[in-house]
Amino acid sequence: MARLIKGRGAVSSPAPRFEPRYSAPEDDGWYAEPPPDSVATSVLPESARRIISRNDSPDIGFTQSINPYRGCEHGCIYCYARPSHAYLGLSPGLDFETKLYFKEQAAERLMDELSKPRYVARPIMLGANTDPYQPVEKRLRVTRSILEVLEKCRHPVAIVTKGALIERDLDILAPMARQNLVSVMVSLTTLDADLKRCLEPRAASPLARLGAIRRLHEAGVPVGTLVAPVIPALTDHELERLLEAAAEAGARCAGYVVLRLPHELKDLFRDWLAAHYPERAQHVMSRLHSIRGGRDNDPAFGSRMSGSGVDAALLRRRFELAARRLGLDSRRGIDLDCSRFQPPCVPGPQIALGL
Repeated sequence: MARLIKGRGAVSSPAPRFEPRYSAPEDDGWYAEPPPDSVATSVLPESARRIISRNDSPDIGFTQSINPYRGCEHGCIYCYARPSHAYLGLSPGLDFETKLYFKEQAAERLMDELSKPRYVARPIMLGANTDPYQPVEKRLRVTRSILEVLEKCRHPVAIVTKGALIERDLDILAPMARQNLVSVMVSLTTLDADLKRCLEPRAASPLARLGAIRRLHEAGVPVGTLVAPVIPALTDHELERLLEAAAEAGARCAGYVVLRLPHELKDLFRDWLAAHYPERAQHVMSRLHSIRGGRDNDPAFGSRMSGSGVDAALLRRRFELAARRLGLDSRRGIDLDCSRFQPPCVPGPQIALGL
């Protein structure tokens, strides 16, 4: 059942796909307390023996990533990471944005992995799944603790975020940038403040994100923009304006990703459309299907990020022309220097002789 909750993106909470049973409210005619108009965020620690995740996907330009958090308080209804909450037995709907987990002792675990004799330095991506600069980072500082380790070890790192909180860490990022050890992509979805408030309710405003691009650029940090996701019949008309605004703020490169609706996300997004844009819901889904081969989601490598067909080709051409006109590198990233890496010295059980 769809229900608008102030400050939250999801309007429904489908059962996770691995649960053998589910429950639904039923009105038996007796008095019932009205549902709350807000839901508090809970944050719990998550212990992990390893913190670096690895992948071999040909669609993304990195092989290593760190996700400081599970779940994301930004509440973006389109987030492709929502279905991952099902692995915890939680709903990809409201649970994803209200029941968060942070990596306990993240810095210590990272030092352990970087100190292994067989470790080979390759850029680590922060923000591949959930945003490393979501609101709880201001208090928990997990992302900052990871950056402190990477700076000390001169390890390259790439960051994707829609959180203006990244400006807090310019004291780390600027020195790393001078050694070609960091690049940042700031995600932009829309310049429409009203649309942003219901599409990604607790993310930074469009103006704040453009301000972050500007301040990163002024501090010498290589920064670009990722227009993501492009939502047909809802945000696709803004593509050129978003790229222009980012370039004016100092972005050096750009990329885009078309909306993806894997697993439970397809129902969550439909519920959101019906609640906020009922008059165009059918048109949005029809346009999306034209890019996704008649389906809600296309998981195939090579097309899952940008789509296929005539509409996808037109969108790609629009992006290429705008990026070329604005002088934006469309490779979506900056080559980082891995040769500076210095493994951390982790104390072991053997006593140093001091010779």
